[in-house]
This record gives sequence, C-alpha cells and structure tokens, in this order.
Amino acid sequence: MEWKLARRTLVLGERTLVMGVLNVTPDSFSDGGRFLDVDEALRRGAELLAEGADIIDVGGESTRPGGETVTAEEELERVVPVIERLAQSSPVPISVDTTKAAVARAALAAGAEIVNDISALRFDYHVADEVARARAGLVLMHSRGTPGTLHRLPPAPDIFSELTLSLRRSLHMAERCGVAREAIALDPGIGFGKTFEQNLLLLARLDELAQSFPGFPLLVGTSRKSFIGRLLDDAPPEARLHGTMATVTAAVLHGAHIVRVHDVRAAVETVRVADAIRQAQSGSGSI
Repeated sequence: MEWKLARRTLVLGERTLVMGVLNVTPDSFSDGGRFLDVDEALRRGAELLAEGADIIDVGGESTRPGGETVTAEEELERVVPVIERLAQSSPVPISVDTTKAAVARAALAAGAEIVNDISALRFDYHVADEVARARAGLVLMHSRGTPGTLHRLPPAPDIFSELTLSLRRSLHMAERCGVAREAIALDPGIGFGKTFEQNLLLLARLDELAQSFPGFPLLVGTSRKSFIGRLLDDAPPEARLHGTMATVTAAVLHGAHIVRVHDVRAAVETVRVADAIRQAQSGSGSI
C-alpha cells in the first residue's frame, strides 16, 4: 500500500510508521506551553527525528476538553514559522494538524505535505480544495459534534456504524473536491466523542474498519488519552506511557499503518516488536 503526499510517496505495510506529535500551543492536555516558542519547537522537532519519527505532526490549536478555539491568524502565527524551518531540514514529511483551510493553505506553502483534519472536512470543507491544489496527503479523522461539544456529547448508539457512515461522507466530499484516493488516510478518532467503552471497542475492531475501507491507510492516535488514564487508576497524562504502548501494540496487531504518539522512541521500539508478531501471525515473517 502507498500513501501519496505532496513531494513523496510513503510505502505502508512493511512496517508501521510513527507520527510524532509537536504541539505549538499553550493549552494542549499533555504538553501545553512547552513548545510554544519557535526555538523550543524546533529543538523538539529535532528530538522527534532523532528518536525515529517517520512523520512530524505540527498543531497550533488544542482539541483537549475545554480547550479554547483560536483564530486562523493566531494558529498561523504558531505553526507556519515552525513548519518553514522544519521543512528545510527534515528528512521526513511534515503534517499540519488543522481544520481551517487558510491554515492548511499557508502550511502547505511553507513545506507541509499532509493535512491532518480532526473534523474530516466537517468544519471547513475548503480544506480539501487546498489539499487537492497542493496534491498533498489528507488524514480524515472521525469526530462528533463541534470543538466546544465533541467531548460532552451523549453516546452514539452504534459508534462503529456512525463512524463508517461519517467517513464515507467525508471521503466522497474529499474526492469531489479533487483529492486523489491514494492521498487519503483514515483515522477512527479515538477519544473524540466516544465513550470509554467505545474507545476500547474501536481498537478491538480496527481490523473490521480496515476491511470496510480497503486500500486506505489507517492512522490511530491513542497517545496519553483519558481512557488510558481511567484504566490506570486515573493516572495523569505524563504517567500513561506504558498504557499508551499497550494500545499502540493493539492498534498494530489489528491493522494500523501509522500510529500518532508523543513518545516516539518508545513507540518505535513497540511497533518493531508488534510488527514482528503481526508478520509471524500472517506467515510473512521468518525466524
């Protein structure tokens, strides 16, 4: 399987790729404020590369529960300088985590090759126009509600059916705007408008999602999320490393092609082992 980006093609399936999170925000749930300064963000980007990241995902607006919505102008001020500098020296593609067409356009012009949209085009379908124009990669992530409500919605009666239907709509919208199918990856949106039980269910049934969308790369982001904290006696985000790696293992064994994490070094080692187990299970590995 291949994922076509703005200036390169990523080969998927031989091993699971690791997307490193670089939040340039003051209020992200896990590392808010640590990398708001451009120099600190660049230092962190260099660390992610040294730890083995295959993609760096730069985000300028927090989606944590209670997070504040920021204007496109403010988001641009946060992400564009970092993306410009990273893109000049990074050997791996840069992704921008945004739901705004204006931010997507500027980030792609600055050197990003992927737009990671947590709304799957629901908030601003013109994001797809910018992706199509740049021939960039696009991540369509399932979420429910709006930025102010998605963490407080009543449970979906059948989350798997809702997710599948919603992603099909987003896929149709993206293709109608000119985004190539081979440029699109899908994300079930663990934690975004799902209950504790539904998050676990989606991980357990990830292989069914892969069967529902054959040919599309699957990206899974569970890193440090609250359902892991709940399983670990309300552990805070910084104490969820081992729980996160357990979910990364589950995601790989059930069909994820890319995992999005804060702790890249640990994830690189985790997916190496999980990939070997998956290959042995399928009969494609050798001992």
